[in-house]
Amino acid sequence: MKTSDFFYNLPEELIAQTPLEPRDSSRLMVLHKDSDSIEHKHFYDIIDYLNEGDTLIVNDSRVIPARIYGYKADTGAKIEFLLLRQLDGSRWETLVKPGRKAKVGTEFVFGDGLLKARVLEVADDGNRIVELQSDENIYATLDKIGQMPLPPYITEKLEDQERYQTVYSHELGSAAAPTAGLHFTNELLDKIRKKGVNIGYVTLHVGLGTFRPVKVDDVTKHKMHSEHYEIPEETAELIKRTKAAGKRVIAVGTTSCRTLESVAATGEIRACDGFTDIFIYPGFEFKVLDGLITNFHLPESTLIMLVSAFYGYDKTMKAYETAVDEKYRFFSFGDAMIII
Repeated sequence: MKTSDFFYNLPEELIAQTPLEPRDSSRLMVLHKDSDSIEHKHFYDIIDYLNEGDTLIVNDSRVIPARIYGYKADTGAKIEFLLLRQLDGSRWETLVKPGRKAKVGTEFVFGDGLLKARVLEVADDGNRIVELQSDENIYATLDKIGQMPLPPYITEKLEDQERYQTVYSHELGSAAAPTAGLHFTNELLDKIRKKGVNIGYVTLHVGLGTFRPVKVDDVTKHKMHSEHYEIPEETAELIKRTKAAGKRVIAVGTTSCRTLESVAATGEIRACDGFTDIFIYPGFEFKVLDGLITNFHLPESTLIMLVSAFYGYDKTMKAYETAVDEKYRFFSFGDAMIII
């Protein structure tokens, strides 16, 4: 397949700039794998499509305020860092603007000296490996001086930083939110549990590769970014019990999906952690997923390719055409779909 096969026309005004209140008031497109029918609901109606014994798998990663502004220690020249992921201890992979000012050995200062950084190496893709130094916990420092790294297509200021976090976010480490989960409220989750639906947690720290365009014509030639994941023992056991009972495992978001299918590709679901660069596109054979909750994704992105792999290419592109016609809201703060 060609990357251009996944293009669709999206009017700019359909790109959601702000989140809706309350979270679960967004619209929900309901898609059935065994038919072509499309239902138009609201996200709070999702409980009607979940059955007792089903398991929802959510990504509990929490976005860090990873965008920081500072200056070059020797010249005072302004600099912007976007922290992509913590490699170990004080070493981070970082996107630097402007990159020409960040040669190996260069030092930078942020937050009036609360944070200092030194460039250790320049990666093949141009990202910098930097060493960060702070007198306190690095995450505490970032809370003081950092800004939420909203995607480039969101141009309006986010008044409440927590609206770019899921209500169940816990594990610090993402450079972008797992946005399908943004629609859940604690009240809705309580109702889902009371119906007998299980909720299991995985962690996948979302990198900026999520937003990077596919630059090759041949889909199969695209190289995915690598992201860190973890599946705890209780979640692995929950999935096994759900499958054994003949019930459904429904992933909340493409990150949860990629975590489960990455591990299943190496054998059965088990407690583990590691890095995945799995690329799911049409032709992929799913081993775990029975359902998927996800937002509406960018044209020609790896995420719309993943949805096409699960729901079918023709039906996915038709659903997106319908979403545009029905004026659904798109991308991170937009509406959602459930495929069951």
